[in-house]
Amino acid sequence: MIPIRDVNPHRSFPVVNFTIIVLCSLTWLYEVSLSEEELEDFMQHYGLVPVKLLDRPMSLFTHMFLHGGWLHIIGNLWFLWVFGDNVEDKLGRVKYLLFYILSGLGAGIIQTFVSLIFGGGDIPMVGASGAISGVLGAYLWLFPSARILALVPIFIFLTLMEVPAVFFIGLWVLIQVINGLVTLPLAGMGGVAWFAHIGGFIVGYFLVRKFYRRGLYL
Repeated sequence: MIPIRDVNPHRSFPVVNFTIIVLCSLTWLYEVSLSEEELEDFMQHYGLVPVKLLDRPMSLFTHMFLHGGWLHIIGNLWFLWVFGDNVEDKLGRVKYLLFYILSGLGAGIIQTFVSLIFGGGDIPMVGASGAISGVLGAYLWLFPSARILALVPIFIFLTLMEVPAVFFIGLWVLIQVINGLVTLPLAGMGGVAWFAHIGGFIVGYFLVRKFYRRGLYL
């Protein structure tokens, strides 16, 4: 399923969410301007390479703004655009920014452990997927009954349909878990960091209740 928008109005313009999207987009435009050798060096330095994390701890943060391809960045930022505005609206701008960063850090740490244990520790991990997965976890906890307008495949056709957020995000989580377990033996070959998605979602789902219940809106 492809989300088009959520049927869930927000009260204010999502300044932080929009800023993150712009920063990721500008970083991507810089990436595509590099030569192949320059891009490799850039990814090695600012991407999250598990075996080099202690030498380059800032990569745990910088990797969240890098992407590996057009589909990668478009898919990530589209999900962030659809789901992030309501979470920012509910938490407030400052708390949402902190929540987003912590979700991304948690996702990166979990994927680092998986890569070090099962292979792929020397492969750079890039992308906002872990942090955005945290946003999905927060959305599920905050708005389980919201409706998501999505393109749903029915046989060979794509049909617009409103589905509950709990169903849409629940199915997304199931896909991440299945893919993560199936591809775990091939972790040393690189590919999608499924456990960053799973880890980010778990961190976001449990972290958001701490942020929301404190009741500080900024």
